[in-house]
Amino acid sequence: MNAYPLRFPLLPIQITIRIFHQFFLGFYQSTNFAASMSTFGTAATSNYNPNRSAEVRCWEVTRSGTNISTVPKAAMLHDQPVLCSAWKDDGTAVFSGGCDKQAKMWPLLSGGQPVQVAMHDAPIKEIAWVPEINLLVTGSLDKTLRQPNPAHVQQIPERCYALSVRHPLMVVGTADRNLVVYNLQNPQTEFKRITSPLKHQTRCLAAFPEQQGFLAMMRCSQPIPCCAFNYDGSISAYSVCYDWSKGAENHNPATARTYMLLHSVQENEIKGKPRTSTGRK
Repeated sequence: MNAYPLRFPLLPIQITIRIFHQFFLGFYQSTNFAASMSTFGTAATSNYNPNRSAEVRCWEVTRSGTNISTVPKAAMLHDQPVLCSAWKDDGTAVFSGGCDKQAKMWPLLSGGQPVQVAMHDAPIKEIAWVPEINLLVTGSLDKTLRQPNPAHVQQIPERCYALSVRHPLMVVGTADRNLVVYNLQNPQTEFKRITSPLKHQTRCLAAFPEQQGFLAMMRCSQPIPCCAFNYDGSISAYSVCYDWSKGAENHNPATARTYMLLHSVQENEIKGKPRTSTGRK
């Protein structure tokens, strides 16, 4: 895991993001599918794997004290497995992409049908909505970033595996350990390109809230491939499944545990522990 500080001019605007915080979005799974999820307005997905479901489901989440309850609200389909999703900032729609090479917009609140809003030549691995400029960005294994309106195709050095946006900062992680930084005030020109010092492929990026740097992480072999918090940190959501790091030959559908879980965060779980004196001066 590495952090990278950056410096470039920022837009002189007030940023306000309204989180669609009472709903939970998940990529439906069964014992034969790996779990993925996008929760409370932020997306997290597991490694690409051809056995995942093509269904996206939405649940309404309510909390009373430490008790959490969920109610299924809606579902939609892609033609092939879903790899990524993102909420629109006002909560009226969800964007999703996957192995069918399509990016779809699902007008969730109005009850409308999903519509295709972008198309790639290979699976779409990452998708992001940028509310400050009303822009949808998709990253694909076809080595491009695309935006549907206004239409633009940005070539990147390799296949896209990770993407994070904090306007005007956008960071893309590609194959061959490239980290490509863009300033969305001038999106058609690379701001900076870095070769990641991480030993393995970058699988997760997180741009700093103040837009002055980012965190790069590689995925380790663990049974929890994705997790996220809700808007106020009171609920954490995570999936438990086989992460395919050891290949299909080590996956046993009969014994595999595949779940999506919600956890009510307690104060003692996040409160810092007091430092103990070592006796050294």
